[in-house]
This record gives sequence, C-alpha cells and structure tokens, in this order.
Amino acid sequence: MNTNSTRAPFPGHPGAARRVSDLLPVFPWDKLEPYKATALAHPGGLCDFSVGTPVDPVPEVIQKALAAATDTPGYPTVWGPAELREAIAGWLHRRCGAEIGPQAVLPTVGSKELVAWLPTQLGLGPGDQVAYPRLAYPTYEVGARLCGAEPVEYDSVDELDGSRVRLLWVNSPSNPTGRVLGGDELRRAVAWAREHGALLVSDECYLELGWSAEPVSVLHPDVCGAGHEGLLAVHSLSKRSNLAGYRASFVAGDPVVVRELLEVRKHGGMIVPAPVQAATIAALSDDAHVAEQRERYAARRSALRAALEAYGFRVEHSQASLYLWVTQDRPCWETVAELAALGILVAPGDFYGPAGERFVRVAFTATDERVAAAVERLNAAR
Repeated sequence: MNTNSTRAPFPGHPGAARRVSDLLPVFPWDKLEPYKATALAHPGGLCDFSVGTPVDPVPEVIQKALAAATDTPGYPTVWGPAELREAIAGWLHRRCGAEIGPQAVLPTVGSKELVAWLPTQLGLGPGDQVAYPRLAYPTYEVGARLCGAEPVEYDSVDELDGSRVRLLWVNSPSNPTGRVLGGDELRRAVAWAREHGALLVSDECYLELGWSAEPVSVLHPDVCGAGHEGLLAVHSLSKRSNLAGYRASFVAGDPVVVRELLEVRKHGGMIVPAPVQAATIAALSDDAHVAEQRERYAARRSALRAALEAYGFRVEHSQASLYLWVTQDRPCWETVAELAALGILVAPGDFYGPAGERFVRVAFTATDERVAAAVERLNAAR
C-alpha cells in the first residue's frame, strides 16, 4: 500500500493546490441565512420575497402533456424532435416578431445552466473577456470565471475593449432592476458587437412580463435587421409558465452558433428529458395560461409597490420582470435587517454588484396570502 504523504491531493480535495471553487465568488445567498432566521421567527411567519421562485400551480395543460409523455424509456435527443423546435420557432415569431426557423433553436436544461456554461462551450478562455451589465445576475460573472476568461462590467458598450470582448451579455428586462432596454439601446449594442466580432447574447427570460414598458427581443428585425448573425437570445419557461421545477428553456439565434452548441452539448449529454420536451411544446402552444399568470403577478406587484412606497421606499426602474428595485437611500443590509424584523425577507442589492449596495430587490412571487400579510405589516409599521 502506498502511504506517500507528499503526493498531491486529487482534484477537488480541500488540500488541492487549485480548485474550481477557488475561481468563483462566495455563493451570495448563504449570507442571507441569519436574516432568514430572524424573519422566520416572526409570529405571523415568513414572507419570503428574496428569491423569484414560482409558487402557483403548473397549468393543467402542461401537467397533462408531461404525464402523457412519461412512458419514454429511450434516450431523447439534445436537439429534441422537430415538433419541439417548430413550437419554439413559432413562439419566437408570434411573440417576439423573429423571423427564425427550427434549425436555429436549441432546448436547454434551464437557462442558468446555459448562462454558466456558455463561455466554456464556445471555447472562451484566458485572454478573452465576457462583458455584462454593471448591475446583473451573478451567473454571468460565474460563467466567465469557470472558463478562465476575464469578467468585465459595463454601463455602456462604448466603455469596452472591442479587441478583447468575445461575449457580450445584455439583459432586458433586467434582473435585478426590472429595467427595459429600448430599441435604440439594443440596436447600439448589436452594432457594437458586430463591429468588433463579439457574440451578443440577450437574456430575455422576463420578456413576457412587461408592466409599464413593452420589452423587445434582440431577434426582432427592427433591432437586428434581416438576419441573426452574431446574436443569441435566451428564454425560460420558469416564470411565464411556473416551470422552474421542470428546467425548461431554450436558446435561439445565429444558426451557425446554435449548430456549434448542439455539437458540444451532444458530447456533454446535456439533454432535456423527453417529458419536459413534451411539456415545453404544450406551454409554448398555449397563451391563455400566461395571461392568467400575468394577472396574478400584476395584482401582487401593485399591492406590494403601494405598501413599500407608503412605508418610505423609492421604486426605481421596475418596468418589467418579477421584481421591485427599491431603496431607502441607505446601505442595503440595514434595509434587509429592518424588513427581516417584520418577517419580510428580501434580497440585498449588492448581490448583483457594488452598484446595488443601497437597494434591495423585492420579488412578488409569493402567494396572495403572504403578499397580503406583508402589506399589513408594512402599513402597521409606518
């Protein structure tokens, strides 16, 4: 038996010289646990607005489609059947105005997976830059770090080094702010990416949840012109169809890039389960359940916004998505602590970058009963 104690630890071992986890930021949600404990201790229970996870039932039409496809013992394909790709392309045309065919779409195992691994799957690495908005979903940075590329924040694309940026993220409607980029802003980003040979990827997961502004897809011809060269759009069914537990999403755009991703993902076995593929077809073929869910969210948003403003918060952006981006003009963790004492848990703005350090993000994805409870507490504490 070899007892050589000087041998280097295997990869992933706590004593290894280099671990992948060392490249990544601290997982932010762990920092919220003490405040969650405080909120849980409230006599009326926890009102959790910290994570934007759906709480309403999966629409029956989708459940039935999933159940009907459960007897599928064979392997599904990464690309999925033609019916699935046609449903995705049809929805993109109907809802986003995109002139796109089924050869330019690809189902994915949730949108977070795609965001995290896209730079790696595209072959990016040291010396390359991945750019994303200064206030942003943390996984954009994670994706850059996983492949060894340099993460770069921006307010305007004009700040960026066009010789080094290989992947440019835009996010509209924004997580966390709910800001919607106008057509002029999107066209400027598309023009910049094409001029410098960067791939522009638009995270559009909240596109169907516009409130005071109407989001537009980067794939719309008014934004990108006659073709989708150098462009991808990422979409998710988690929010609009309550399918976070299904991990149903897709990417679409430049057919050359989509084909490259397909080849890489086939080797990696990144396959959406067959029942979820069937559920996705049903979800994208039915608009009625989306309208019903929008009504639920609109009512919750209105009630929470009124109570927060009456309490003394200022709401900024928040034209779309499932979040209110609010501030008391003081450090975000002070606000988190104050609300936790009322049994209300929110996300500190600095989770999304230093620019958010005086804001909190309030998700209106809780049940009607929990929203009403929070409204009552905020009104009583004024």
